[in-house]
Amino acid sequence: MGIKRASWRALTCAAVAMAIAILAPAAALAAEEHGLPGASMPLWWALPFAGLLLSIATGPLLFHHVWEHHYGKIAALWAALVIVPLALAFGVPAAVGAVLHALLTEYMSFIILLFALFTISGGILVAGNIHGTPLVNAGLLLVGALLASVIGTTGASMILIRPLIRANDNRPFNAHVVVFFIFLVSNIGGSLTPLGDPPLFVGFLRGVDFFWTTTHLYRETLFVGGAVLAAFLALDIILHRRENGAPKIKDPTPDSRVRIRGLPNLPLLAGVIAAILLSATWKPEVSVTIAGATLELQNLLRDAAILTLALVSLAVSRKEYREANGFNWGPIAEVAKLFAGIFICIVPVIAILRAGNEGALAPLVALVTTAQGAPNDLAYFWLTGALSSFLDNAPTYLVFFELAGGDPQHLMTELASTLAAISAGAVFMGANTYIGNAPNFMVYAIARQSGVKMPGFFGYMLWSGLVLIPTFLVAGFLFFG
Repeated sequence: MGIKRASWRALTCAAVAMAIAILAPAAALAAEEHGLPGASMPLWWALPFAGLLLSIATGPLLFHHVWEHHYGKIAALWAALVIVPLALAFGVPAAVGAVLHALLTEYMSFIILLFALFTISGGILVAGNIHGTPLVNAGLLLVGALLASVIGTTGASMILIRPLIRANDNRPFNAHVVVFFIFLVSNIGGSLTPLGDPPLFVGFLRGVDFFWTTTHLYRETLFVGGAVLAAFLALDIILHRRENGAPKIKDPTPDSRVRIRGLPNLPLLAGVIAAILLSATWKPEVSVTIAGATLELQNLLRDAAILTLALVSLAVSRKEYREANGFNWGPIAEVAKLFAGIFICIVPVIAILRAGNEGALAPLVALVTTAQGAPNDLAYFWLTGALSSFLDNAPTYLVFFELAGGDPQHLMTELASTLAAISAGAVFMGANTYIGNAPNFMVYAIARQSGVKMPGFFGYMLWSGLVLIPTFLVAGFLFFG
């Protein structure tokens, strides 16, 4: 599909989504009270959520061809297994109200931001080539990690992975460079702002202040990121020295001047950041109620502005720059469809979690609670991280956010260490497998297409087990023990 045709398709989808937001009141005014009785809901209500996450985790690996062509239908099937039973058990108005509440108050803003960062960063091309020495590689990883908290792990990964591969395509040992790129740029680096990684933006939508993660996670990020970067530099120096005695490989992309193309997209990225910051500070106290969900004016204007900036990027970006980046709509379409299913399937799970010790997930509550009834921050860090390693880290974050009470003001103050543990676990440990965070598998696929001999699923886990797990063990006891 060409960029022009795809842009009209994206515009049409966005218009339909906005129309749903405007017209939904007529369809769902009867669902003003859509609270679900979580205390009386058995655990089987969580099966569609678990089934969808398991499908996401195994589909691309076990039945790749089927998944590639039908992932949207699979997500829709799991979502239907939530909506239909909700309607039968609690009535159509309550089911429609609960689902629309999740889609309108969280999913819409979530996917609009991802769409904008993906679209705008896809128009920025880093052209040219440099030689991938250990210091150069470490510098690229550091820049990418810092960039990840500004334009997102997906945006930073898509902009820098091809320049990094070109810089090292004449080296016999280069797979480790991509592995550490996934560690640092596709995951750890996105831990300082809600722009960086999807779970943090979910927290922002739930009421966590924009700069809360910056002020409460910078120490953990510096420690973990610094330790992983140091490990990379030591390993790359060793391998680089070994390569000096090996037969030389002709460089398929000789060194040339590095140039950044698509500069008009930079102010558009700044506009996205400005729109989010404005929505976090400007509170006109004007809102619209749809199906019992309160949509505040500043958030509606923020989403409209971000969507407009993305469409402007499509208009001003040169086609050849996007083509050179390998830009296509496949990744964002997959994210949009799968997360629509996730946000629907998690509705009954959140209702059960809100019931706390009275709900069917009381054993999970016990795992993260001390004998005195206080949150166990180290348990939150490792449980959130362990699930984020194999499931998507955004819904995992949301599960433990709710498990910790779900009140952003309480979590940002009295339980600040608990929220930091949840945030760090979700973002950092998304790097443990190829399926922990959306950019991981995208980077893996690009590297393989470029001829890099990447490790397989379990080979990558061996890398993360040797490098990341020891780092997380130290960080866990240092910050959350």
